[in-house]
Amino acid sequence: MTGPDDAPPTRPTAVVVLAAGSGTRMRSKLMKVLHPVCGRTMVGHVLTAALHLEPQHLVAVVGHGRDQVGPHVLDQVPGALLAVQETQQGTGHAVRVAVDALREAAGTTEGVVVVMAADTPLLEGETLTRLVADHVAHPGSERPRALTVLTAEVGDPFGYGRVLREGDGSVSEIVEERDASPEQAAVREISSGIFVFDGAFLADALSRITNDNAKGEYYLTDVVAIARRDGRAVGAHRIDDVMQTEGANDRAQLARLGTELNRRILDRWMRAGVTVVDPGSTWVDADVVLEPDVTLLPGVQLLGATAVGADAVVGPDCTLKDVEVGVGARVVRTHAELAVVGAGASVGPFSYLRPGTEIGAGGKVGGFVETKNARIGEGAKVPHLSYVGDAEIGEGANVGAGTVVANYDGVQKHRTRIGRYARTAANNTFVAPVEVGDGAATGAGAVVRSDVPPGALAVSAGPQRDILGWTLRRRAGTSMARAAEAAGAAVPADVAEQEASGTPHTGPGGFAPDASPGSHSE
Repeated sequence: MTGPDDAPPTRPTAVVVLAAGSGTRMRSKLMKVLHPVCGRTMVGHVLTAALHLEPQHLVAVVGHGRDQVGPHVLDQVPGALLAVQETQQGTGHAVRVAVDALREAAGTTEGVVVVMAADTPLLEGETLTRLVADHVAHPGSERPRALTVLTAEVGDPFGYGRVLREGDGSVSEIVEERDASPEQAAVREISSGIFVFDGAFLADALSRITNDNAKGEYYLTDVVAIARRDGRAVGAHRIDDVMQTEGANDRAQLARLGTELNRRILDRWMRAGVTVVDPGSTWVDADVVLEPDVTLLPGVQLLGATAVGADAVVGPDCTLKDVEVGVGARVVRTHAELAVVGAGASVGPFSYLRPGTEIGAGGKVGGFVETKNARIGEGAKVPHLSYVGDAEIGEGANVGAGTVVANYDGVQKHRTRIGRYARTAANNTFVAPVEVGDGAATGAGAVVRSDVPPGALAVSAGPQRDILGWTLRRRAGTSMARAAEAAGAAVPADVAEQEASGTPHTGPGGFAPDASPGSHSE
């Protein structure tokens, strides 16, 4: 927002966003205007459009759920003014509350003042710019227009205020649905509820409206009749894209708006050089950034502040939230959040990148791998069936299948470091904190509890023992025994003799060969 001295005439003194309604038809603990649409709240979309005008002041009128809505508005626009409408008595009363707050903060209400609802997420900043320009460029007879309303023509105007015009095209009246005669209700040009006012006129007119209507509320639209009585010009700026004026009062309407906004987002990216194979199954949030020649395969969701570099391929079936995907990377069947995928890196299928994951250029996180707060160095690979948390995998290292980084001791998290070009074997467990040096290796099934020097081989499994004839003795008559016997298996002579004499037999190291091997998975 700019200061008052450097604002050109077309830049508003203020934009007023009406966000005080209860939204009871949403049937939600969450206030209506805070429901998300394509990665932003409804009011977030409206605020983004409002800031396109670079107003000197932004005033948000809050009421119901102010403890939810107010902080959210300030998070989006830290310099916003919050005006509290203690009781909801109509749009005219809400704007009066806003004007009082503006007068107190700025000392004046003169200049251009824009008023808009907080539940029109498809509204575009460029539309507001054209609306304000139209208002300023058509001053009327001798004085500036009192107001200009954004209108649209719809097939079914039910629920909207009807815009009535004079023969010269100027607006004579806006009649609300409940107060319209049958002839007026047949008019298909509707008021969007978005206005541009001469600020001084607005402040005066608000003190003159009454609540003498079917709902007993103070209608903002009544200022039109006041302007006409004062001999002031009232204009209308009609747009063909009526969806920009659509609001959402329940979740069905919200879903329809979300579908339409997503369609528009995808259309914009496709025209900018992005390939979207199946727009019907692809969802891209409003703040996502895509470079030319990105390819999105079916079933992709790009959420939050995700950014995808040129020539990258995402999908099928990926959900990425706040993820950076580098140039030429490939991400397939992956769920990721707050992660970085380097240029030319490969992820998936069925990978889970949790927050803090960074994959270097040319790195790989493969099938059924979960990572968390892990740095995978340039060209390093974690290809299969592993959990890597709180770890650093050095450049060019290769992590074996079935690896588990045991990063949590029940109280604290600890880090594991695997050095450059190290090679770790299958089914390793790294008990953090532990470090494997550059160029080191580990043996299959190793449990690594202490640091491994550079270039060393770490092994921890004991020697293998074979108890001959076990299947024939302990699983006699089974398919196992028949297969073993056909392959030449036999009970050793000393074991057979001891069994015949009734003497207990122990194998090497004192282990009983009759011990059960434990359960098997099938």
